[in-house]
Parts: sequence; C-alpha cells; structure tokens
Amino acid sequence: QVQLIESGGGLVQAGGSLRLSCAASGRTFRSDSMGWFRQAPGKEREFVAAINWNGRNTYYADSVKGRFTITRDNAKNTVYLQMNSLKPEDTAVYCCAATSEMSITTTPGQYDYWGQGTQVTVSS
Repeated sequence: QVQLIESGGGLVQAGGSLRLSCAASGRTFRSDSMGWFRQAPGKEREFVAAINWNGRNTYYADSVKGRFTITRDNAKNTVYLQMNSLKPEDTAVYCCAATSEMSITTTPGQYDYWGQGTQVTVSS
C-alpha cells in the first residue's frame, strides 16, 4: 500500500522553474516505478515523465524533454519533478503515481496509486 502527497506547485512566469515533490508512505515504495501526469481544464490527462524503481531509467514526453527532470530519493521516500524553462502550455494540475509494473510505463491505467495533485500555473 502506498500513499502519495504532492507539493511544490504555484504560479511562475514563463521561462521560470519549479520543483514538484511527491512524498510517499508505505512499504512498497522501493520497488515501485513512479510517474508524473498532468491535466489541464477541458483536456485529457497527459503523461509527463516516469522513473523506474532504482532511478536508473527515465522516460519523458516529447513536450517536456530537455526541460523537465524526474528523480527519486528512496531514502527519503520522495520523487521529484524539476521543471525548467516553463511555458504557458505547461499550466495544469500535476499528479504523481506509482505502479508495480517491472518497467516504466506511460499508461495511466497501469498505475495503482495516485496523489491528489498540485496546481502549476505559468503566466506569459
């Protein structure tokens, strides 16, 4: 069982940076792959980034590649999303999720646990 709580969202100007955190509780965190998703009003949920259990494999959506970095610190039971060079189109509610799949996945249905989300707003 895993519980996830996101933090770090806020309002930032275009070109700025934010770091999101996802704090996990529960004994399965070490073996779980983790992902970040986002959803803007009126739009479908979109995959952002994923990281495997030991942090050695990562995958990014083309829209954020080169700007966002996903990392994890298993000793702190925390996953991070560093967001640089933010654009107005990055505005969304960002959620972290955990999956027991052996490899990282971009499919929301393969994630078992979800955080409540944190709002990111990027102004022009």
